This record gives sequence, C-alpha cells and structure tokens, in this order.
Amino acid sequence: MIDQLYRKAVLTVAGQKTIEHVVRSRGWGVAQRFVAGESVQTALGAVQELRRDGILGNLDLLGEFVASPDRANEFADKVLNLLDEAHAAGVPGYVSVKLSSVGQGQTVAGADLGLTNARRIVGRAKQYGGFVCLDMEDHPRVDVTLSQFRTLVGEFGAAHVGTVLQSYLYRSEADRAALDDLHPNLRIVKGAYLEPETVAMPDKADVDASYRRLVYAHLSAGNYVNVATHDESIIRDVQHYVLAHGISKDAFEFQMLYGVRRDLQRQLAAEGYRVRAYIPYGRDWYPYFSRRIAERPANVMFVLRGMLRG
Repeated sequence: MIDQLYRKAVLTVAGQKTIEHVVRSRGWGVAQRFVAGESVQTALGAVQELRRDGILGNLDLLGEFVASPDRANEFADKVLNLLDEAHAAGVPGYVSVKLSSVGQGQTVAGADLGLTNARRIVGRAKQYGGFVCLDMEDHPRVDVTLSQFRTLVGEFGAAHVGTVLQSYLYRSEADRAALDDLHPNLRIVKGAYLEPETVAMPDKADVDASYRRLVYAHLSAGNYVNVATHDESIIRDVQHYVLAHGISKDAFEFQMLYGVRRDLQRQLAAEGYRVRAYIPYGRDWYPYFSRRIAERPANVMFVLRGMLRG
C-alpha cells in the first residue's frame, strides 16, 4: 500500500505542467542516467558499450499516446530508421515499441493504424533477423495490445515479436495462460503506471508473489521468459527455480534498465546468464523518466541532488 501511495504521489506531481517545465529545463543532465541520449547514434553507442561487458541491448525510442496519424506514421518511420541504422552498424535489431506511439486506436483506411505500423516494424525487424517487443501500457490498452500481438505472431512468428505482462494487474496470470498456444516470448515486469486498485494490486508483497508465479508458469510451459527486474531476491529465486527444474539458461534472460545496477548486470553476465539492458533514448524522455522516479524513493533524492548541482 505504501508503494502505491508513493507512486501515486510522485506521478501526480510529475503530471503538473509547472513541475514538468522545471524538470525538462534543468533535469536532462540527471535524466541521462536513465536515458541514452536523444539520437540513434548515442543509443547505438550505448549498445556497443554494453556489449563489451557481455550485455545485450533492447532499444526504445521514447514516445507514447501520439494523437494524429501523421505523427504516428512519422514515429513509425523513426523506428524503421533505427532498425536500418542498427543493421548497418552491426548491432542486433532488438527494439521495444509502444503501440500508442505508432497509432493504436486511430483508424485509417478501415484499419487500426497501430497494427498497420506494427506490421511495418516487425516485418523490417524480421528481415534483419531482429525482434520487436510490444510494450504494455496502462490497463485500458491491455486487451487491444494482446489482440494485436496475437495477430502479429500469426503473421511473423514468435521468434520476431513478443510482448509484456505486468504482475501488478490482477488479470495477468489469466492473460499469460491464454497466450500459451503461441509459445510467446514474454517480458515480465512489475508495472509502473498509476492504476486504480480495482485492477492493480496495491501491496508490494502481492505484486512480487504474482511476479514469481508468472515467471515460473511461463518457464514451466516451455516458453521464453524475459525476467525484467532489479529485485535480487526474485533473481535468486529464479536461479534456484531453473536449477531445481532442469531449465536451461537459454530458456530465459534477465533484463534491467539502462543506468540501473550495472554491477549486477555484469555479475550475472559473468556467471553465464543472458542479460539485456533496456535502453531508452529520444527527446520525449519526461514520461519515462517520471515513472523511473516513481519506482523508488531513492531515485527522487538522486534527481534533487543532481538538479541542485545543475
């Protein structure tokens, strides 16, 4: 309950235009801890730097809730350019995309623009042997995202497109089971949006228990799992679970955020686990940055110290 109240307080404050203006004008230097610059080149540079430590990358051009078809198409074109630039640089084309940023919910020529643009992006990624993770957003978008994910897996295969489930949503265990026929690649996260208690668990202990159940069930079903967490107790439990059940290290990977617990990322990679860092970049960094601050109180103090120094 305390975690939910903290998240609500931070995201409510972050949503105020005055606060947003102050942070945007003075906080970029601090945000760079979590965001790999504003350009494709800086993002690819971050991937190449991490590769030296044996850590893989998951690139995310920041942006969400695009309001017009023209802007959605423009955003999709930028993701296609990212894939082209990554391929040219010899960087694996593994990207994350929020469907709201490429037109989900907007109808053009009788079709959902988000799905149309996702087809373009996943098709390009498949051409390069890459992968697209469809990020999960707030709860009203879950049904349409899962439906479009199912469509895309049918057209391009589970080897080239995956999605995300959030353990704080009550519905996620049923959603996971309903996807089993696809043998999907799923990224399991706890969840960072401000959700009502009618749909999301308010207590951290319940969210953590749900997280473990989702990971264990997906592994036991023979599916690939992205264990996206910095929680060392959960990481240890997953290590014990796979060892006890004879599950190969090739059946899952640990994913963490760019700029967070690089020491733990290096340690896990050195132990032979597949580790991937989620690397966001771009000018529209404020919403993502706000959610990172809302995840833990220590992040607020980090930001305040940085802005005071700036």
